[in-house]
Amino acid sequence: MNEHISLTILVENSVNTRGLLAEHGWAVWIQAGAQSLLFDTGQSQLLQANAQTLGVSLQKAQSVVLSHGHFDHTGGLAAILSASPQAQVFVHPAALAAKYARRDDGRTVSAGMTAPAAQALREREASVHWTTDVTEVAGGIFVTGKVPRLTLFEDTGGQFFLDEQCNQPDPLTDDQSLFFETREGIVVILGCAHAGVVNTLQHIRQITGGKPIHTVLGGMHLLNAKPERIEQTIQAFRQLGIQRVGPAHCTGMAATTRLWSAFPNGCVGCSVGTRLEFVGI
Repeated sequence: MNEHISLTILVENSVNTRGLLAEHGWAVWIQAGAQSLLFDTGQSQLLQANAQTLGVSLQKAQSVVLSHGHFDHTGGLAAILSASPQAQVFVHPAALAAKYARRDDGRTVSAGMTAPAAQALREREASVHWTTDVTEVAGGIFVTGKVPRLTLFEDTGGQFFLDEQCNQPDPLTDDQSLFFETREGIVVILGCAHAGVVNTLQHIRQITGGKPIHTVLGGMHLLNAKPERIEQTIQAFRQLGIQRVGPAHCTGMAATTRLWSAFPNGCVGCSVGTRLEFVGI
């Protein structure tokens, strides 16, 4: 894959460019040579509005990859599949399960796919690839599939359940991330890293035979993390030799601030409209 690869942030919690809008969600457009992919879809049709403003042709998407089944990553799915009938969808089967979250005030809210998103998946069943294991979604671009939980300090990052009564914890086995190799090293795009960002990176190291990881960007779901977990994450990043970090979406203000302090010359912003460029090998 000796090609130019560009990433464009279409949906994120923040924006710093006129004419674009933000929402609590995540979506990244990936252009690798002639290959066009969408990783996550945000929580609404804001995806389409931002794409149009940024000159991104969503109808050209050949692949749509879902990091997991939460609404803020799948809400724009029905619209993108309607606009891109040729697109292949890569998603873990557990993403379709009912999902709930318990707030700090004790309220329980639905956190899973909306009915239109789930229906769009069912209607496109012939084009859906169930990614329980590492899968190549385009030439040289892979999704991890289920990530083993090996670290002792990471968890799913919140109070997530499979039932409204909050009796069955949701292990979020559907959580997966995207990665590809560049001249600088492996680039990893996270959705929310509910499997743990360090677990995810260690899994990718194993998949790739220990190749160095250069860039990690996306949601790390550290917004509820205690300082000890944040410090252990930073220590793991250093041990793994991570050179560039792009904390986004659900990483949380405290963790984002600490990451920027720990990697002052290696952090990048991921607001809506951000573009990052790489060269494949």
